Amino acid sequence: MNALEVFVSSLEEFQPDLVVLSGLHMMEGQSTELQRRRLLEVVTSISDIPTGVPVHLELASMTNRELMSSIVHQQVLPAVASLGLNEQELLFLSQSASGPHSSLSSWNGVPDVGVVSDILFWILKEHGRSESRASDLTRIHFHTLVYHILATVDGHWANQLAAVAAGARVAATQACATETIDASRVSLRAPQEFVTSRLEVGSRIVLNPREPVVAWHREGVSFHFTPVLVCKDPVRTVGLGDAISAEGLFYSEVHPRS
Repeated sequence: MNALEVFVSSLEEFQPDLVVLSGLHMMEGQSTELQRRRLLEVVTSISDIPTGVPVHLELASMTNRELMSSIVHQQVLPAVASLGLNEQELLFLSQSASGPHSSLSSWNGVPDVGVVSDILFWILKEHGRSESRASDLTRIHFHTLVYHILATVDGHWANQLAAVAAGARVAATQACATETIDASRVSLRAPQEFVTSRLEVGSRIVLNPREPVVAWHREGVSFHFTPVLVCKDPVRTVGLGDAISAEGLFYSEVHPRS
């Protein structure tokens, strides 16, 4: 899929391979009525996108639980095929929608992989596409400083290993403002060992430096984990989440809707 930004005067002449939405955080501070109106406009705009064109929603930092709950429940999540978010947005989404581990007030250091995995699984199981639910959501790209996880509903996406690895690579190169990864300017801070779930009996995984991308499966959802080489002295961090998700999408293969 081509990474290209263009201006079009109408949706009739809009023929993209993928649509990326971001900026919902800009609704914060507005009245409840105005928020609802803008959310309705978002849903309407998504519905005007040609059938078969996947939509990716990139979340951003929010503090308004009512707004986040509306995004989850008022047909925004079910209307997108893919979601990108970081650890703060993931936990806040779970807190706003009474999801798993919502009693956590904040992360204590590096987000626990098992906890993150539980929340990603819950989002896709409760709000994702299934035989009994009319939802397009089948993919979540989670990114935190030291690792990324790509969670996908089976049968809808392919090439996940390359996609999650590409997102991790661009996180290092963009933060350090280099064309390629400079080993002297990055460090490995990802957990060397972790469990894949805190709510169920998950697998215990030990990272292998020669095969850093790890995959596991849970009730129709596939997870791909990769450590990130963290830039020691970051130069560019603005827009890093967008760059990670965009690179991951570029390497992703989406199966046509059936």
